[in-house]
Order: sequence, then structure tokens, then C-alpha cells
Amino acid sequence: MQENLWTSSHNTAERLGINEKDLSYLREIGILKPGIHWKSSPFVQKKPWNPEAVYNYKLCQKITNDEYFLNQFDSYAA
Repeated sequence: MQENLWTSSHNTAERLGINEKDLSYLREIGILKPGIHWKSSPFVQKKPWNPEAVYNYKLCQKITNDEYFLNQFDSYAA
């Protein structure tokens, strides 16, 4: 059985061991790429001008486990 690739920001952040604010920050600074790591939720939204993002957990996990990524994120956070 194939697992759903796209999950909510809450679920993705929890599984990655970070908070949703940090996950959103990774998206904003371009580490998580649109259409690859995240996309706008396909579900009807209350605020269509500010859609919620859903994340491909496995690809996000792969990039956040990369040592290069960890070094880059530390330099952004400083």
C-alpha cells in the first residue's frame, strides 16, 4: 500500500522534529522548493489568498538530514 506523500505542515514539522515556524522559514528562504518539497493544499480553503501548504515529508526529511543543509540553516539562523 502506498503512503500519502503530501502531509500538513503540523504533521511534517512534528515528524521532522522542528516547529511549524521553522518549517515555514525553510520554505520562505528557498531551502524547501515549491512543487518538490511543498505545494499549496488542494483542499478548499477559508482564505484562498493565503493558502495552506502541504509538504512531501520524505523529500523534506531527505534534505533536512543532509549535513550541508544543517550548516546552511545554522548560518541563516545566526
